[in-house]
Amino acid sequence: MTLAMIPDLPFALTAAQGLFLAGALFFAAVIRGYSGFGFSAIFIVFASLVTNPLPLIPMVFICEIVMTAFQARGIRAHVDWRRAVALLLGAAIAVVPAVAIMARLDPVQARLAVSGLILVLSLVLLSGWQLKRPIGALGHTGVGVISGTANAAGVGGLPTAAFLSAQAMNPATFRATMIVFLTGIDLMALPAMSSHGLVTVETAFAAALAFPILGAGVWCGSQGFARTKPEGFRQKVVVLLAVLAGINIIRVMV
Repeated sequence: MTLAMIPDLPFALTAAQGLFLAGALFFAAVIRGYSGFGFSAIFIVFASLVTNPLPLIPMVFICEIVMTAFQARGIRAHVDWRRAVALLLGAAIAVVPAVAIMARLDPVQARLAVSGLILVLSLVLLSGWQLKRPIGALGHTGVGVISGTANAAGVGGLPTAAFLSAQAMNPATFRATMIVFLTGIDLMALPAMSSHGLVTVETAFAAALAFPILGAGVWCGSQGFARTKPEGFRQKVVVLLAVLAGINIIRVMV
């Protein structure tokens, strides 16, 4: 099949852009299946290299929700519901106003905002920051507020990943709790984005095109998680995020 034979794609994407984003989607889904986070941030920062990522964020949220359905059976027994509920409570406070602000940004501002936020949060994750004492429900709720704000740019998982990584959690609990939290904040953000005209027929079309790619990527990543330790891999994911975000900032500003 030549590029000219590929049917019309949503969001006025060219065939070359569509193929690039399909590859990015598969790669991000593998990482989500493996580590429990990073899907949205990785896909959005790749998308920022070739297009305005803002219209793609609702599609990414739908993809996150679908991937949770793929993974639900395997994670159910490992979720830390106490942490997840407190985080989601905080996120609920911040999602609507944050989406309203992001919806007003022009494409260049959106690309800078998303990439800048990913870069800062990636550096926090890479710092190896560790909490010295147990954190209660109030602290988790506060982090949820930060994550709910960041989720307007599609990267609400990164503040929570940094926070949970700094606590004593086994990999399976970290992964399962992240998946539940990400699904919850995406379900909150989609109605807010719809009210600002960011969820359209093209969003549904793009999500439908993504489903087979998601299934394959999550399956591959989940198989990898079952066989190896994800701690070192998470660090490699974060390094990749930081590098891509830095490249995109340079591209936009030059």
